[in-house]
Amino acid sequence: MGKFIIRKQKNDEYMFNLKAGNGEIILTSEGYKAKDSCKKGIESVRINSQIDSRYERKETVSNKYYFVLKAGNGEPIGKSQFYLTKQSMEIGIASVKGNAPDAEIVDETI
Repeated sequence: MGKFIIRKQKNDEYMFNLKAGNGEIILTSEGYKAKDSCKKGIESVRINSQIDSRYERKETVSNKYYFVLKAGNGEPIGKSQFYLTKQSMEIGIASVKGNAPDAEIVDETI
């Protein structure tokens, strides 16, 4: 089962990682000024992760692949790691879709 891990960064912003059951980070958020906003970002991932059109699939100039999960308003809510193939990127998207809805929230800032 996946987990959302909330952390506080050195710049005092909050962020989260979505980890798959095997501990791999499959989605990383942007920074949030408030913890409540970070938690709202997690809820947005839970909802938007199930809508395939919310995943923007991208390729770097060095031929690596990654995706950005966007909210309904088009704002990014999470980004993946880099993948060597399109197929592995699609597996990453499937992992987010499978893990996000029921992932436990672990607040490491407490």
